[in-house]
Amino acid sequence: MKIPEARGPLSSALFTALSVTAGTGDATTRVEELRRLVTGELVGTTDVIGDDDVQLALFCLYELHYSGLEGVSDDWEWEPGLIQVRRLLERPFEEALRAAAQSAAGELDLPPAAEMTSDAVADVLFGLAGTDTGPSVSRYVAKKASLDQLKEFLIHKSVYQLKEADPHTWAIPRLTGRPKAALVEIQADEYGGGRPDRMHSALFARTMRGLGMDDQYGAYVNAVPAISLAAVNMMSLFGLNRRLRGAITGHLALYEMTSSRPNRLYGNGFRRHGFDTGVTHYFDEHVEADAVHEQIAGRDLAGGLVEAEPGLLGDVLLGATAAMAIDGRISTHLLACWENGETSLRAAVPAAA
Repeated sequence: MKIPEARGPLSSALFTALSVTAGTGDATTRVEELRRLVTGELVGTTDVIGDDDVQLALFCLYELHYSGLEGVSDDWEWEPGLIQVRRLLERPFEEALRAAAQSAAGELDLPPAAEMTSDAVADVLFGLAGTDTGPSVSRYVAKKASLDQLKEFLIHKSVYQLKEADPHTWAIPRLTGRPKAALVEIQADEYGGGRPDRMHSALFARTMRGLGMDDQYGAYVNAVPAISLAAVNMMSLFGLNRRLRGAITGHLALYEMTSSRPNRLYGNGFRRHGFDTGVTHYFDEHVEADAVHEQIAGRDLAGGLVEAEPGLLGDVLLGATAAMAIDGRISTHLLACWENGETSLRAAVPAAA
């Protein structure tokens, strides 16, 4: 991914540090300056989730663990000082996610975790998915969205969908037995069953090309607001930290449980504008795939994990309810902008003009 434009002092200092050779005295000095800056800036941040500078810096730090940043040496990935900076940013972000998740969950009346069967865990997660009554972007896309708004919708989703499934894959070596097998089964489908052209990220790229958009990963990072970056950062936080393996499984389970019907509506929205299966295939594929995945993710993955490790029930619910909270915040942002005739992006881009 190309290094995006800085959004404040944190991301600016990060990109300055990454411009020098890792492991040198100059690099150490710049990372220490970044660490002090992060400590100072976070004191004055009242909304970490919606802070453009914090979320962009965290997004780029995580990107070092995925496909990297253009012109940045791979040696930076495990540079100790930079990992420390990432942890300084992760702590308040995780706290904010936990607070948002608690608000989204309400009061859950659950039996002791040790008594929760895999079916019971799945029932709780399906119940949570059924209580999600927030604003519906999918209904708006199906019935009202203009062509420009469809393009904006794709821009927001592209930050994750062009590397779809990768954050959840971090959990595979952290699991064993039944939940591990379940996650591998789901991910195999996400990656096209061994066929590169059927990978879900490739299908999404095809949708973008069908609308004349840039399908390169990260092409629109400069355009999306902090909340869209936060949604991806949440997955990376849960996936990259072994202690949060329960949260990433809960996130995936909720993600699959709330995907099938919205994707049908998304496809209808693009068909309403005259697009054929070359554009809608991505959404149509998820209507069928996620109807199967939701059962595997709920019972065998999340439920199987809680049966094996009852102490992780709280984290499974954290992942699910945090996903609901962030999705609701994104939906509120999109619909508020669109219904007022405004762009949902930070700045106009050619693909959405």
